[in-house]
Amino acid sequence: MDVWKQYIKGFKAYILMERTYSQNTFVSYLFDLQKFFDFMNTNHRDITPQSTTTAHIRDFVNHINTKVDGDADSRILKASSQNRLLSSLRAFFKYLLIENEIEDDPTALVGQAKLPSKLPEVLTNDEIMLMINACDKSTYHGFRNYLLIEVLYATGLRISELINLKISDVFFREEFIRVVGKGNKERIVPIGKIALRQLKIFIRNWRTTINIPPKNEQYIFLNRRGNKMTRQYAFMVLKDLALRAGITKNVHPHTLRHSFATEMVMRGANIMTVKDMMGHTSVSSTEIYTNFDTSTLRETLMLFHPLYNNKHKMKI
Repeated sequence: MDVWKQYIKGFKAYILMERTYSQNTFVSYLFDLQKFFDFMNTNHRDITPQSTTTAHIRDFVNHINTKVDGDADSRILKASSQNRLLSSLRAFFKYLLIENEIEDDPTALVGQAKLPSKLPEVLTNDEIMLMINACDKSTYHGFRNYLLIEVLYATGLRISELINLKISDVFFREEFIRVVGKGNKERIVPIGKIALRQLKIFIRNWRTTINIPPKNEQYIFLNRRGNKMTRQYAFMVLKDLALRAGITKNVHPHTLRHSFATEMVMRGANIMTVKDMMGHTSVSSTEIYTNFDTSTLRETLMLFHPLYNNKHKMKI
């Protein structure tokens, strides 16, 4: 008998009812646990949940990260996938602790895999202008596409937040917009005079040139049929504009969000303020943009420090 599977029914109820995990998380946890059960039954047949130690958990982690020569299906897990798998095991053993099936959690001393600190790709101000100049602002679609870039770069909104933006969310006199972000959390984001002026022109002069169904009258960014823009459509618009502008970077809506945050941080904005403007729940999500300072600091050093710049060399 599989000593592990006898606990799975109770664990299912635990994660679905007591922990209120989503269906996707539920499926992922069960998939991960099956991997662990198979490993234990193959490599540690005499070990039960009660006798499992930290060494067994680490042995499993090493196993899933060992590439088998000649096996095309075997691969080293990404750090994010490894951490998700460990989360599944932690949830399972926590359940066993709650049920008094075990006395100690064998996952407690197993650390998370270190995630790579990959910097997001950003656009320079010149590249933003090239994309703006690629828009034909004499047409509805061209002006709307220009405004798409203008507002994303001016506010750092997520594309889902932008396409859900309503006329009633724009406070022209106060110079801010009301945004509903992840988890239906509402936040107030300042917006510059230029973007506000262009929004006003678009709403008054351009949206009146298309037929808009009553259900979409409040939404600002609409397609040619008067329906709300989709994320996929906005993605294609920016890809096309980047191509027309001769930009070889992988440009997508989030690129403009990254560009906004990078500019703010590099120009001295308080990181907590940037965090609030972007709607991040944790400052750790915002701190990645401070890494862009390295190249700028180096350029400043080479330009102004007397040991590096001939114009400013110290007299010894």
